[in-house]
Amino acid sequence: MPTDIRLFTGEDLLTHAAALRSVYADAFCAPPWNEDEKQADEFLGHLAEHVHRPGFTAALALAGSEVAGFTTAWTTSTPFPTDRCYPQAAAGLGAERTLRWLCGAREIDELAVRPAAKGTGLAAALLQAVSADAPEGRSWLLTSVRAPRAVTFYRRQGWTQVTHPSPESNGIAVFLGPRHPARTTVAPP
Repeated sequence: MPTDIRLFTGEDLLTHAAALRSVYADAFCAPPWNEDEKQADEFLGHLAEHVHRPGFTAALALAGSEVAGFTTAWTTSTPFPTDRCYPQAAAGLGAERTLRWLCGAREIDELAVRPAAKGTGLAAALLQAVSADAPEGRSWLLTSVRAPRAVTFYRRQGWTQVTHPSPESNGIAVFLGPRHPARTTVAPP
């Protein structure tokens, strides 16, 4: 069955909340992420807040009426946030690069596809859908180097790793999108 990718820019995405939670659990409750059902529930709670962030955009992959995958993104605020994994990103880049490269850029937050959709190109299509209109081509994301398939996937999509994970960062690394103007100014780690 063909997959249709639809873009959302606000809380209308939440009409698919149960399906999004299900895809999230399928993707992240398995290795290497090993999250639990509680974290899948927390994802939904955070999503209800995230849909109100400036620049929020999401792509939803629909195979008929079934959700096969999704990705969410928004514009990174200035000043740079200090919650979640943001401090590790800032420590890896330094204050000046963090401000120039990440603030005001399109931040990819979550990308998840059902196991049956892995290797079909769906994740690449979702990533492209939310980063295509990034301001001045500036998009970025964080991922764990402890998830080698994710790291390999992003590299194959033209994303460039620009930080080494520090010991206290739990293996978190920053990747710049394929059209980000700064991606060629630094040697990859």
